[in-house]
Amino acid sequence: MYLLGFDVGSSSVKACLVEAESGKIVAQDFFPKVEMQIIAKKPGWAEQEPESWWMNLKLAHESVLSQTGINGDEIKAIGISWQMHGLVLVNKNKQVLRPAIIWCDSRAVPYGEKACAAIGKEQCLSHLLNSPGNFTAAKLAWVKENEPQVYEQIAQLMLPGDYIGMRLTGDVVTTVEGLSEGIFWDFKGNCLSEEVMQYFGFDESFIPEIKPTFGIQGVVSAEAAKELGLKEGTPVCYRAGDQPNNALSLNVFNPGEIASTAGTSGVVYGVLGQVNYDPLSRVNTFAHVNHTEEQTRLGVLLCINGTGILNSWMKRNIVSTGLSYNDMNTLASQSPIGSKGISIIPFGNGAERILENKEIGCSIHGINFNIHSQPDLLRAAQEGIVFSFQYGMEIMKEMGMDIRIIRAGNANMFLSPVFRQTLASISGATIELYDTDGAAGAAKGAGIGAGIYKDNKEAFASLEKLAVIQPETENQTEYREAYERWKVFLKK
Repeated sequence: MYLLGFDVGSSSVKACLVEAESGKIVAQDFFPKVEMQIIAKKPGWAEQEPESWWMNLKLAHESVLSQTGINGDEIKAIGISWQMHGLVLVNKNKQVLRPAIIWCDSRAVPYGEKACAAIGKEQCLSHLLNSPGNFTAAKLAWVKENEPQVYEQIAQLMLPGDYIGMRLTGDVVTTVEGLSEGIFWDFKGNCLSEEVMQYFGFDESFIPEIKPTFGIQGVVSAEAAKELGLKEGTPVCYRAGDQPNNALSLNVFNPGEIASTAGTSGVVYGVLGQVNYDPLSRVNTFAHVNHTEEQTRLGVLLCINGTGILNSWMKRNIVSTGLSYNDMNTLASQSPIGSKGISIIPFGNGAERILENKEIGCSIHGINFNIHSQPDLLRAAQEGIVFSFQYGMEIMKEMGMDIRIIRAGNANMFLSPVFRQTLASISGATIELYDTDGAAGAAKGAGIGAGIYKDNKEAFASLEKLAVIQPETENQTEYREAYERWKVFLKK
């Protein structure tokens, strides 16, 4: 008996087969092998063809089946994860009307800002927990004003994962988690936001039927069964956006538990047990996968654009050709805590949410030509990334989050001993590294939704912990002095 997970990203689509009884990954793959095309007709625009997600899903799925030789009849449940905040529009025949406007498209910012001003900032934050910003609802407002010929044909709107669900089942459905990331959900009323719908003039018929995050959301249609070699009637039992799903894949379900990633950009995602928000919108709050009317479980999302991209810039421009990231980590470890006084502000990848959408760029401070060398710069870069995480986590703590354990996949910046030890020591949190990914999480989420697992504890009993990093208590003064110096330069 197997569980199947799909993770639809903007770079690739991953598929993963998990053996239900053991919880072990038996096969996984992704397509395309080069980054998926992002269409940018104008600066700040980012679109993708939903059909390309489906075509790459089929390739990844075919690969995992061929790796194992299993029959599609042996797959008992399917789960879906997706790139958050996208907009897919279909007509009454479920045909896509235009390319999807994806998460990194910024054209809708003015529409979200006007909505926040008109509805009222306090009203938006207290009910939606966010400003409409550049999220899905604002993207639809852009279509309404700029593409009226498309807008008048809309039957329903979807997030990227809802589109994949439609291709699998033929049914158009969504979840509270999905609606909350699109800024359509009123947390005080526990309902679709009438204020958002009325302000933008959206027809409520655009919103798909709402299904629980865990549970049968539809079954594989005859058409999809033929395309994918699955059994007709196989249930789709789970769906969630990529960051809530990443948290799920790390067994982060309860208040105070934290999941983190540190790739090109960095994310700290924590679970909050009461309705709350940051009054300055420096972090975003959405429904977590296990949020219900009876049990408040919110995901507080801290996103930092300038993380691993700084490390990759260092690799391209500072170190010798041929040196690997592992070599860079070794060099960084040769510099002491505080990098001999160098501080790097890592925000060189656009406007930063934690800085109230200011774009301050990357800057390097304190270089002395007589004492500093390559290892000091490399360590300062990693420390600067960690300090940006800590700066954001202090906002999360102001919201009532107690950060004691940070769980992460053993990948990207978390492969660096300097990065993870600095993060543990400056935050005071224990870091736990695991062998997992989003597609595996989606598969296990499907197992929960299908009732194969009675709860998340059973689903993730086999989650393999690879390492535990404890805070260094003996060097707290050095870490704190480096962080305080970094904050001085940040505020200049």
